[in-house]
Amino acid sequence: MKILGAIEAGGTKFVCGIGTESGEILDKVSFPTTTPNETLAQVEEYFRNKTIAALGIGSFGPIDPRPGSPTYGYVTSTPKPHWGGFNLLGELRKHFDVPIGFDTDVNGAVLGEAKFGAARGLDNCLYITVGTGIGAGALVNGQLIHGLSHPEMGHIIVRRHPQDQYEGHCPYHKDCLEGLAAGPAIEARWGVKGSELGTDHLAWAIEADYLAQALVNYILILAPQKIIMGGGVMKQQQLFPLVRSRLLEWLNGYVQHEAVLNAAEDYIVPPGLGDNAGLCGALALAAQA
Repeated sequence: MKILGAIEAGGTKFVCGIGTESGEILDKVSFPTTTPNETLAQVEEYFRNKTIAALGIGSFGPIDPRPGSPTYGYVTSTPKPHWGGFNLLGELRKHFDVPIGFDTDVNGAVLGEAKFGAARGLDNCLYITVGTGIGAGALVNGQLIHGLSHPEMGHIIVRRHPQDQYEGHCPYHKDCLEGLAAGPAIEARWGVKGSELGTDHLAWAIEADYLAQALVNYILILAPQKIIMGGGVMKQQQLFPLVRSRLLEWLNGYVQHEAVLNAAEDYIVPPGLGDNAGLCGALALAAQA
């Protein structure tokens, strides 16, 4: 049995683990994301006495995921202090002489969910995380999407909710999807963390409206067979029925498919892998490598 290494490289914390090609996690550890030198020293220490056949990395971004590019493997224009322009893959290759798979954290997560989780057996699906930021990864015809770079689905433009006067949190666009619907936007708008708001608070109707608009765009462009919604904000379970209902209102009958019209509770779902979606995704990237 091959043992694989996995790194979920988040902007807040790194999660490292080992597991199998079937997605079983055998061991894991997490630590805060600080400077590159401090963080990667802890990564190296974790894997020091572990024999792995390959390593997978699902990283926060933006990153350059294009093999052959001069900056392949770099974290690029992130606002995360110390990490902009950092050669993450290059530094890890200095310490690990094994095949390494490298992609965004959300691309890793959608791959993991397709291989081991809620989208198992499907070759067209989407994973969106709603937390400190918003990002999404898509699997289309069994392949992760890349082009000029990787998709940045958290920064699409949405129509402002009529009861929302908040200017937006995104440092680049103010009121893009992430600027209006990520965790920091909820806290800035209402003055408390989302977890402290009641389940019937207006915040959730506004949040569901923005997320439903995003899903409309993704459905019309990518036609995923399943949509998986994770991240800290989506732990508010009341959001799922609100998003499903608002999605139907925004679509207004345009998409006539049973999965959307009559089985939305099976179409828009939480991660089948729970909080391990990112780490299992990194295992899947390692298996591909």
